[in-house]
Amino acid sequence: MRTTSRGLIAALVLPPLLAGCFAPSDSGDGTGAGAGSGGRLRVALAVPPVQALSPYSNDATVLSKLSVAEGLTALDRNGTAKPGLAKSWKQDDDTTWTFELRKAEFQDGTEFTAQSVVNALDHASAAKPKPRVLSDVALTAKAEDADTVTLTTKTPDPVLPLRLASPALAILSAKAYGKDGAVSPAGTGTGPFEITRLSGKAKAKLDRFDGYWGGKAKAPGIDVSWIADGTARANALRGGEADIAEWIPTAQAKLLDKDTRHEVPSVRTDSLILNTGSGLFTDAGLRAAAREAVDGSALVDSVFGGYADPAQGLFGPAVPWAADKRVDVTGRAKADTAAQVKAGTKGRTLRLATYTNRAELPEAATVLQQQLEKAGFNVKQDVREYTQMEADLLAGKYDALVFSRVTLLDTGDAVDYLASDFTSEGVYNIPGLKDGAVDKAIRAAAAERDTKRRQEKIMRAEAEILRTDAVVPLVHEQAVQGIATGVEGVILDPRERSLVDVDTHAG
Repeated sequence: MRTTSRGLIAALVLPPLLAGCFAPSDSGDGTGAGAGSGGRLRVALAVPPVQALSPYSNDATVLSKLSVAEGLTALDRNGTAKPGLAKSWKQDDDTTWTFELRKAEFQDGTEFTAQSVVNALDHASAAKPKPRVLSDVALTAKAEDADTVTLTTKTPDPVLPLRLASPALAILSAKAYGKDGAVSPAGTGTGPFEITRLSGKAKAKLDRFDGYWGGKAKAPGIDVSWIADGTARANALRGGEADIAEWIPTAQAKLLDKDTRHEVPSVRTDSLILNTGSGLFTDAGLRAAAREAVDGSALVDSVFGGYADPAQGLFGPAVPWAADKRVDVTGRAKADTAAQVKAGTKGRTLRLATYTNRAELPEAATVLQQQLEKAGFNVKQDVREYTQMEADLLAGKYDALVFSRVTLLDTGDAVDYLASDFTSEGVYNIPGLKDGAVDKAIRAAAAERDTKRRQEKIMRAEAEILRTDAVVPLVHEQAVQGIATGVEGVILDPRERSLVDVDTHAG
């Protein structure tokens, strides 16, 4: 089998400023038809749609994984911004950039123009909640002519071309945007595959879009099933019911034929998130006690089967510049003793949440529960599918969360992750952290244009975040993707935003 690796470990360095479960379907819609029936690809994904594949939700990565929609830019294998719907760009001054657009067509037959870009980015900026990628920037778009658009930021944004590669900033046709704020990518993208049917949170049918500017895709279509259970995804691949199955659980990985098991270095870090905004962990001494109680290294072999490394911080081995620039964490609160924990919690229960979409997380939560109970906490787990709990997580309804996060997902730039997850106004601030020193450190990193100094400031911000004990890194994961023999051109992406493109097909 031939696969394409887009994002080697060394490629995840911030670039020096930015060069240009299936069953045969009885519905007759082709879902489950398989690669043997006209060459359609059958893909098993892990996390069902949260908002009907809206780019403003976590669903956005589905649009990029399956090549449905595109942004002005994309990321190459080195993590550098490359042309997407924009064929070139230049920076006019600290806050102004000009993008020249390529000739392209939307899947609904309308023309892609500069006004399309203005419309799409205006809707993204006005979305509630705002996409994570825009959490630390105010962006204004203006059409200069049909093929030229100017983007202006309120403050200097040296990584704007990287930001525009985010799946959340995909450019859709005017038809996609409803008056109620809803956004539908069905038939409104510019990618080589068009969503022609979405069946709730279970299945989707994608057909090849022959008007794609980048050439005709080799596969005639994709039949998607969302299978939250990791064992079931692995079984679908083993049973010949799926051609591609993402996120194979580590317990299942070694049961796969070695020719179908593909290990990918990942920028994914699993952590224990502590709610600093309400509940038990508003107390810094209790947070420190939880931090000292948990041991991520105990998870590496027992839970992850060796497909992980003990966490060194928020950024792991797949971000190679991080280790040499890591800053010692100082100023942490003193951890409460077990007796102080019992007295401080006064019989209250620590609500520990995690989700089933990644099979290792519930297992990890059980190990952490035992560790926390030894430290004096009374722990109760809440384990559900992610889509059922995201709103509660963001509303601060749990004390702690065992969480898996791709740290370079949104832009390929670490600052964006830090801003969305840990600043006072961050749109994905699950720990509810509001800390002036953290905000200041992240702002300083965001304003830095020099690559080396930006990386150094990112690591200073990491140290400030870890000081608060709002997040306790556990392990840095290695991803395992399942690909049937005979399927070629699957993208093995450490950033987990690409999977299938024009070259992916069944041989």
